[in-house]
Amino acid sequence: MDGLPLNLLRALIVALLIIFPISWLSVYLTSRLRLIDTPGAAIHKIHTSPKPIAGGIAMLVALLVTAVLFKTGRDHNLLVMILAALVVFAFGLWDDARILPAWLKLAGQGLAVVVLIWLDVYVRVFESPEFFIQLPRGWAIISNWTLTFLWVIGITNAFNLIDSMDGLAVGLGGIASGFFMLMAFEAGQPVLALQLALLLGVCVGLYFFNSFPAVFFLGDSGAQTLGFLLAVMAILYTPQGANQSSSWLVPVLVLAMPIFDTTMVIISRLKRGHPVFSARLDHTYHRLVNLGFPSNRAVFILHLAALLFGSLALFVLYQPPFWANAIFVFCLLVGAVLILILDQREMQT
Repeated sequence: MDGLPLNLLRALIVALLIIFPISWLSVYLTSRLRLIDTPGAAIHKIHTSPKPIAGGIAMLVALLVTAVLFKTGRDHNLLVMILAALVVFAFGLWDDARILPAWLKLAGQGLAVVVLIWLDVYVRVFESPEFFIQLPRGWAIISNWTLTFLWVIGITNAFNLIDSMDGLAVGLGGIASGFFMLMAFEAGQPVLALQLALLLGVCVGLYFFNSFPAVFFLGDSGAQTLGFLLAVMAILYTPQGANQSSSWLVPVLVLAMPIFDTTMVIISRLKRGHPVFSARLDHTYHRLVNLGFPSNRAVFILHLAALLFGSLALFVLYQPPFWANAIFVFCLLVGAVLILILDQREMQT
């Protein structure tokens, strides 16, 4: 543990250095394969020039290379995560190339979760004697598996949905990786912290290429894979010395912005009779722009909010269960009010 902070810094720098040449190679490869996002192909595609969908390939290759270099793949749980992430990436890349129906994308994500559960990586909150809900063992396992499906598929799609502007999703992913890295380090999980440092370095490098004006887009392969990795590493994070009734909400706070955006979009579309998985200009980013914020300012606001919620997660981690959950309920109420306010403005359709 004594040399861990230096090792985390080394991992972050190495990942950052590796992602740059891999990104340029990915741009060349996707351009040759004509894996290009064309302007005007859908209502939400407001960019003005063709962009290669290279972010997902660059992310995956960089993570595989760094996992080998730093030997994080020797950890059973992280190896399972990588194997399952390959399934998500494959379906995401297929969608980038061919535009899959929503049910097929969900089927791919569900298959990845089955891989996780089959290889013993899943939520175990209902098995904890500290949790405020106690269930018989059989029901606890079924509840854990169900929650795993909802959590992983939900966060995977939340990152895919919030990827509505240059640098937004990868910035949120980097912020979440940083907070999870700090918490894993504090919890005495050095290998998990190392993997999160690698992901943070990759996100920082990708932000250079994906921020406005973007050199390339993440695509479904990048955004879904990023969300999937963070969802799984949130499951693997096991805080030490914190009550389960307090710590369960920490990943929700760290990933609050993608969750908020997805919740608002679903409510708004159901309210207006629009298909939930349709592509529309009704995300948090679009609504902030509609309120008069410049594009880069809207992205900054969402990143700042993510930093604030991550800091709040660190604060509530070791609070007594009553106060931790009271703060969480207050956040839910604030979120509900913000959804009502933002949803009052009619969005461009």
